[in-house]
Amino acid sequence: MSGDRWSRTAAQLAELEERRRAELTERVRRFVQPDGTERVLDVGTGTGALAFALAPHVREVVGVDRSPELLAEARRRAGAFPNTTFVEGDATRLDLESGSFDLAGCARTLHHVHRPELVVAELARTVRLGGRVLVIDQLAPADPLVAFEVDRFERARDPGHERLLPDVDVRVLLEANGLVVIRTDFREEERDLERYLDIAGCEGDERERARSLAPAGYRALVGWYLASKPTPAV
Repeated sequence: MSGDRWSRTAAQLAELEERRRAELTERVRRFVQPDGTERVLDVGTGTGALAFALAPHVREVVGVDRSPELLAEARRRAGAFPNTTFVEGDATRLDLESGSFDLAGCARTLHHVHRPELVVAELARTVRLGGRVLVIDQLAPADPLVAFEVDRFERARDPGHERLLPDVDVRVLLEANGLVVIRTDFREEERDLERYLDIAGCEGDERERARSLAPAGYRALVGWYLASKPTPAV
């Protein structure tokens, strides 16, 4: 998504995330099962949805994003979460020390990145031995033709969309970085088309084109993955 679009929709996106925050916070708590001492990295934090969901259950959260507009909105809403910090950065080349976090994660970020393998590699690098990596993202349908149609619609809605990864690709990226998947969860999300287009700032001719490409009865499958970074055997 272009910088202009982000600047137009950042507040709207943040408001939507605030309405969903209680549900996300509880789901994150159940899935991650933090012990309260963790230093956490949230890559592609946007307006802070994952960071704010984790903040009540951990020691500290650092959110990184390349969009100044989204970061500004996150900082504006961070008053209730004094253990959160938001900084600008490139998800594929983080200016952060290796092994400096107990948990590193990203939510709905990989499909916005041309080379998602670099993001996963950075998550694995920045988490300590014995730490964990969390990945949450919409998944590609198993049928490649259906996946092509979904990506075509998502790209029309948001030019910043690159490609949805199928479940097998997410697992391969995690395993290629020496991570061991310990927990997964998959759920379908209904998408209200008009609101979904609104959030992306999709207007005018672009909106009409996206409408024409939208899959009938569009439902998105979202995968949650929690992986560990094993300590070497002695």
